Amino acid sequence: MKLLSVNLGRPRPVTYTSQPDGLTGIDKRPAEGPVRVAAPGPKGVGASGLAGDAVCETRHHGGDDQAVYAFAREELDEWERELGRSLANGCFGENLTTAGLDVSGALIGERWLIGSGVVLEVTSGRIPCNTFQGHLGERGWVKRFTRKGATGAYLRVIEPGEIRAGDPVEIVHRPDHGVTAALQFRAVTTERELLPRLLAAGDALHPEALEKARKYAAEHRG
Repeated sequence: MKLLSVNLGRPRPVTYTSQPDGLTGIDKRPAEGPVRVAAPGPKGVGASGLAGDAVCETRHHGGDDQAVYAFAREELDEWERELGRSLANGCFGENLTTAGLDVSGALIGERWLIGSGVVLEVTSGRIPCNTFQGHLGERGWVKRFTRKGATGAYLRVIEPGEIRAGDPVEIVHRPDHGVTAALQFRAVTTERELLPRLLAAGDALHPEALEKARKYAAEHRG
């Protein structure tokens, strides 16, 4: 298991974002050399956990619980076959393109050691937005991505440091609750009856998903 690339985005103007200034950092490209990773601060204030990476829409993106976004190269390859087009590392807006790692199947609270000391913790799957659809240029992309449910994973930074392409990835902690990023995604999007199952992940879960799960469980108790 390793990083194939560490991807950074620069702000650029587009016509398909809801951001008032029309800027987005979703078009991420592989970086040369090491990249500093650290917790960026709370959502709405903090942006990306990677130095030099732009998150322009901080109402819904970025912050400590969405500091880093990872996507598996294997899943990009599968999308290449389905879409009949080439998909470069970073084109899904992911910061980390991985090899040999089941990213969508990662457990909430699972911890990855990257390189010599960076530790990241899985918090949730990625919910697609219209900016993602506009960036890819695929009609009906939000529904198609949602239906497939291979979401990749958002991560928070537990131990900061530097990472680079080629760094090994080791799973150093794997909870036993069975709540994966993909399951969390299904629960908050298309299968709300799954929400109570998310409670097993506890505080490792993204706070917004945890709140939804608690509210649903309270409303449907008994």
